[in-house]
Amino acid sequence: MINKIIDGISVAIASEFGDDHEIYTENTEQGLTEPCFSIVCLNPKIEQFLGKRYFRSNQFCIHYFPSTAEKRSECNSAFERLFKALEYITVDGDLCRGTNINSEYDNGVLHFFVNYDMFVYKTVEETPFMET
Repeated sequence: MINKIIDGISVAIASEFGDDHEIYTENTEQGLTEPCFSIVCLNPKIEQFLGKRYFRSNQFCIHYFPSTAEKRSECNSAFERLFKALEYITVDGDLCRGTNINSEYDNGVLHFFVNYDMFVYKTVEETPFMET
């Protein structure tokens, strides 16, 4: 499910920012091409409710690495555009709303936080009963 949410985030960012911004979903040690985004799931949590129903809390951090000398101004503009793009994303054909949206600016990088929380049902194969 987390990878499907990351795909939904990537599609939303690409449609808002276009092809001139690279989107990374894995760690890269070197060679970031700025401006770019990095998508990380921070603290996924699963809590069981009744029966096969589970509540999944998925907090994501989208890092934005600006390319201009006016980094703070560029990050402020990116925050507005990210909010617009990531408030609703499509995950497996369903619309999912982002909550707890906030950001931090640290050392020239924007950290954009958003939660995609949802209920899911666990499917379990039914085992046949013994006849005798």
